[in-house]
Amino acid sequence: MTAAAAKPARSEPEPGLDDEVRIARLRAANINPRTGLATDYLNHFNEAIMLLEMIPDMPECAEDFLSWRPLSYAEHFTASRFKARDLAIAAYNSADIHIRAEFDSLTSAMTSILSAVGEALVKAQEDRIRARLAQQAINWVKPLVMQAGAIINGGVESDVEFIMSR
Repeated sequence: MTAAAAKPARSEPEPGLDDEVRIARLRAANINPRTGLATDYLNHFNEAIMLLEMIPDMPECAEDFLSWRPLSYAEHFTASRFKARDLAIAAYNSADIHIRAEFDSLTSAMTSILSAVGEALVKAQEDRIRARLAQQAINWVKPLVMQAGAIINGGVESDVEFIMSR
């Protein structure tokens, strides 16, 4: 038996110091080391939801919502004061392609909904119609934010279903 044959094959590389340092840096920056994603990006969508929630009681807040602009993950962090914004962007760019695709699909859906509601709010003349549009958008976007959060945190769809059933 040769020395090579005596060693067990490893399916994964042994974590080294570099991996430990990288993981520690990600955790310190509130970036999930397993997914490479940060929940800070969801603040962008939560801001839009907050503005929509004000419309039924203060119709003039529709103008504030209309000033909200969609931002990609990288655009959000580039424009933010997030201390580790470069790390967040790099981690996102190197995230697992399947995780990132699922996440991007959700954020794209949220962006589409919010953009369409913005267009409808511009056309709506009555406050009650604007309030209904805002409420419907909230009902659509909030669950998507929760699903995106589950992806960021490495959760599974059943976790989201459990949370939504409460």
